[in-house]
Amino acid sequence: MSELLAENWILLAIALVIGLIVAWFLFRTNRRTRVTGASRDVLDEGAERAQRNSALVDAAPAATRDPAPVTKVSDGNGDDLTRIKGVGPKLAATLESLGITSFRQIAAWDDAEIDRIDSQLGRFEGRIRRDDWKGQAALLADGKGAEFQSKYGAGA
Repeated sequence: MSELLAENWILLAIALVIGLIVAWFLFRTNRRTRVTGASRDVLDEGAERAQRNSALVDAAPAATRDPAPVTKVSDGNGDDLTRIKGVGPKLAATLESLGITSFRQIAAWDDAEIDRIDSQLGRFEGRIRRDDWKGQAALLADGKGAEFQSKYGAGA
């Protein structure tokens, strides 16, 4: 073995040098991030900080902006549908646009009517059965507030 090394030491040295050059080249090309001494803000793009942020500085504070308009749920001719658990102002407005304004209407729904209304609720689809609107509406229509509260919780 030592005779083989003695005869081919030049080839082994060349192979070692080539291996080091390949390793250095691979290490150098795979290194994507480069550290530079100059630190710049990503958003600068040549604009001064005050100019860039002027829209934020000149805008009214969030607390003083006008809140979103409140949708009137009932005009006095119907029940307050938001008393049903799972019905918020948006759902109540949607139900009113479909002509549903009282607890008695909801309590009288059959499966076909529930399916028809449910298909028109968009992203709220499935809430009628999941939140038992029919059962809640029946108790509220009959004025059984205590029973409603014990079954569905406070807030009626």
